[in-house]
This record gives sequence, structure tokens and C-alpha cells, in this order.
Amino acid sequence: MRAVLIVNPTATSTTPAARDLLANALKSRLQLTVEHTNHRGHGAELAQQAVQDGIDLVVVHGGDGTVSGVVNGLLGRPGAATSGPPSGRVPAVAVVPGGSANVLARSLGIAKDPVAATNQLIELLDDYRRHQTWRRISLIDCGEQWAVINAGMGVDAEVVAGVEAQRDKGVKVTALRYWRVAIPITIAFSRREPSLMLELPDRDPVPGVHFVWVSNTSPWTYSNNRPMVTNPGCTFESGLGVFAVDGMKVVPTLTLLAQICTKGPKPNAKQLIRDDDAPCLKVTSTGDPVASQFDGEYLGVRETMTFRAVPDALAVVGPPAKTRPELG
Repeated sequence: MRAVLIVNPTATSTTPAARDLLANALKSRLQLTVEHTNHRGHGAELAQQAVQDGIDLVVVHGGDGTVSGVVNGLLGRPGAATSGPPSGRVPAVAVVPGGSANVLARSLGIAKDPVAATNQLIELLDDYRRHQTWRRISLIDCGEQWAVINAGMGVDAEVVAGVEAQRDKGVKVTALRYWRVAIPITIAFSRREPSLMLELPDRDPVPGVHFVWVSNTSPWTYSNNRPMVTNPGCTFESGLGVFAVDGMKVVPTLTLLAQICTKGPKPNAKQLIRDDDAPCLKVTSTGDPVASQFDGEYLGVRETMTFRAVPDALAVVGPPAKTRPELG
């Protein structure tokens, strides 16, 4: 089996020792080429080359942003009218965590420790040789990009832009740093008039929405080891998770945040609009264009965005969905 290992050497939790271990372990099982990203968008470029070269498997060692770039490079721009998985031969994707949140890897049931994940990957590759079947997961068609784990319009995108600005200055982005960026942006955002219109199938349009978060799995993200759960029923085998609010008063918002960050009942509040299995949705700004993001990458401001669930869009290396281990 021909494979490419794409490593982001600047990702939060990658180390030279873990990278060497991973490469050496894979070389014992695969015809392996190792590539390191060295500029923004390089992962997508390497993935495009892998498709052209007829590679069977792309292994990504990095964070969710690196994985997202690789997936978009493999699949190309989604078609606005697509209702099925991408056509053509696309390599399968394996992930060895190297970022801070590592939402995709953890949602797939991959160990968060890179060494443990490497051993697990070897076992999964041996299993593939016996059964010749990869697991397939859904993706989010955002019109311009594929999102692997989440997308959104509003406050989350403004926070992403703020975090990216910190990273561009050379600041290491930890969970604490993220909250330091998020809190003042969220407070300022809550004082604005809501300007979004949310449209879901078979429902009346909902005006006056502050922000909309779209999920492809659960949890929505992690803060260190703490999962932030917005749509507990959302999985890679379901439709999209939708989480939106039409009110951001201080006490109800803090209560909702506590529900997201703690184990307990599903998030529930008067101001909350939630769906864990939506086939699609459309979000439109009735005012100025609104900040947008996908997979923690800032997309810019948009007047409208449509999100669609595309089942079985990507072959991945991971435990079967029904038997995946619950890993921290």
C-alpha cells in the first residue's frame, strides 16, 4: 500500500521523537513518503499531489486545521448541488493527533497520545488487510469548502479570527489563551442586534438569530480535556448538528455555557434553536456580512451560507462507529 505521511511540525503537540516513531512504524507496513508542511495551504497542496500520484492512504500528524486542509486538498471544492459523496478515487485518511483539541481523531476513537495512536494505527492497518474495508464518514458541504468537524457564522468565527491573529504574532495558543480571546469578543458580540436568519427544512424561518454553529460530530470541540457538547446526538453517521440562539442575555447565556461544558442533560434553553440531525440549513445576514469559519479556520465575512450533510464522503482509518472506545 502506497502512503504519504503529512506532518505539521509546528502543531501544538508534535515532537521530533513522536514524528520519527510514527514514520519508522509506518515504514514497516507501507511504501511511505514523508512530507512536512512549511506554509499555509501546504497540506492541501500535498494532498492534491497524493491524488494525482494515485496514493492509497494519507496519514496526517497535526491538528484539526491540518487535517481539514488535507481533506479539502483531496476532495477539491464541493459542488453546491451535490447530494452524494465526491466522485473519483480519493485516498483514505488516517489521523495521528498533533494539535490541541484533536476533535476529529478523538471523535473517531483514536487515542489522543501520539505514541498510543501510532500503535493503534498499525493495528487498524493490519485489520484493513484482513477485511479490505475502510470506515466512511460524512462531511459538511459549506459551498466553498468541506468542513470535517464544524462550521459557523457569528461569534465563533470572530473568536477564530482573534486566535489566528494571536498565532500570527507567534503566541502559542493554549486553552487559557483561547478563553482570554473568546470572553471579551463574546461580551462585545452579545451587545449587538442579532442579524441572522436561520432556515431549516420543514420549519418556519427563524429571524433575529445571534450566531449559528454547525457540527458534524460531538463534541463540538474540547477545552483541554473538557468536551464542549452542543449537539450530543450528532455523529459522523447522522445529519448536521445545529446550535443557534436568538437571545444572549447574561444569565441565560452563562447557564447555557455551563450546560455545554458539563456532563448532564442535553443543552436546553428558551433562547436555543437546536437540531442534532439536520440534512441542511441556510443562514442569511439581514444586515452587514457576518464572520464565518470552518474547522477552526477563518473564512472571512459572508452574507449567506448554506450547509449540507454529505454522507459517506470520506474513507478514514478508525474503529467501527458502533464499537469505538470512549477515549478522553
